[in-house]
Amino acid sequence: MVLLHTPPGELGFVAPDFSLKGTDGNKHTLKDYKKSSVLVVMFICNHCPYVKAIESRLIDLAAGFSKKEAVFVAINSNDQVRYPEDSFKKMKSRAKKKKYPFDYLVDEKQLVAKEYGAVCTPDFFVFNSERKLCYRGRLDDSPRNPKAVKNEDLKLAIQALLANEPIAEPQHASMGCSIKWIDGE
Repeated sequence: MVLLHTPPGELGFVAPDFSLKGTDGNKHTLKDYKKSSVLVVMFICNHCPYVKAIESRLIDLAAGFSKKEAVFVAINSNDQVRYPEDSFKKMKSRAKKKKYPFDYLVDEKQLVAKEYGAVCTPDFFVFNSERKLCYRGRLDDSPRNPKAVKNEDLKLAIQALLANEPIAEPQHASMGCSIKWIDGE
């Protein structure tokens, strides 16, 4: 496991389009989420201990917003051959078991992760209604211990956007396992 921190977000970066298969069996594109004021694109996977540590908090956070306010989309870009725990079959099982309140998509060719500049799991990108990047950072200030959370950075960023207020600075990097690239990068 290689621990990485996300680089600073290129604020104003426009969300690249995508067309990815979801665990629900449907294809999903960026346009599918156009009715929400805020779009949270998150790169996660099944096997990463950092994702597992925040998973219940992430589910609760996503469930706490209406789809019109903020929609969450999870993308798994990991190499499914070398990391079978991240296979599409296991993604479907995990999404169902955990009752994900967000779409869980597979990026088999890893093109979407590269277009977004994702580097680790979890990696969070928050876009406004114009789909311009406004936040790239951590979920909160305690990635491994939910009882020690003092600052819910991602939630506060979403709330600020919904209230047309500035997002607090600085934006702190997310940290997690490196994305497992097919070519072994």
